[in-house]
Amino acid sequence: MVGAGRLSGSTAIVTGASAGIGEAIAKTFAREGAAVAIASRNLPEAKRVGAEIEAAGGAALVLQADVTRSQDVDGMVKAVLDRWGTVDILVNGVGGWQRLAPVTDIAEEEWDRIITLNLKSAFLCVRAVARIMMEKNKGRIINLASQSGSGPNPGTNSNIPYACAKAGLIALTKHLAKQLGPYGITVNTVSPGTTLTARVKNVWDAATIEKKASANPLRCLVDAQDTADAVMFLASDGSRHITGVNLNVNAGSAII
Repeated sequence: MVGAGRLSGSTAIVTGASAGIGEAIAKTFAREGAAVAIASRNLPEAKRVGAEIEAAGGAALVLQADVTRSQDVDGMVKAVLDRWGTVDILVNGVGGWQRLAPVTDIAEEEWDRIITLNLKSAFLCVRAVARIMMEKNKGRIINLASQSGSGPNPGTNSNIPYACAKAGLIALTKHLAKQLGPYGITVNTVSPGTTLTARVKNVWDAATIEKKASANPLRCLVDAQDTADAVMFLASDGSRHITGVNLNVNAGSAII
């Protein structure tokens, strides 16, 4: 049962909240007392997450939205304002990549699609909620990046468009922290390492997971809840003097 918590009385939007890390963040926020808008293109899975939050006593608003489109973003924010009257927390959790490839094999369309999904979506969502937060002189914005945004992976090929988008997201965070700080708004990034989501568990066998984990100083891989806990901290009053940082949650796989 959801009771009073660190986010009691707050309203949050979590994009990409129908699975994986986004789902873990939405459920963590709800357990801590926030009313949570679950935004995703995958409406059936978003409804599942919303139903599970409500079954546990939380407040959820399920919204089908493609946050790479400004009209969808504006509609999402309007729906939250119509329901709860404000937005206190924004988590830009939408993202994804296509493949590892040399730069010579990356089509222009692939580049545009990945940059739009991972970077433009965050810009559109921040633009839509910033004035609401500025008028209240308070707000929390957390962007989900990746450790690949800080440097290449050990292999020859990389997720080049994805890495560039996440590097841009880290830069966007820093500039927003400077610009929005005078309005009492903190802006931070969380960069997960390889995460044991359901998708990863379906692709890797136990031996592969063990091999990947043993390469980290902490001898483990992070799971979605590890990242959700970091995002929760940055959304809470416990982080009120922290802004413009990129918090790596990666079990030491990249110490950057």
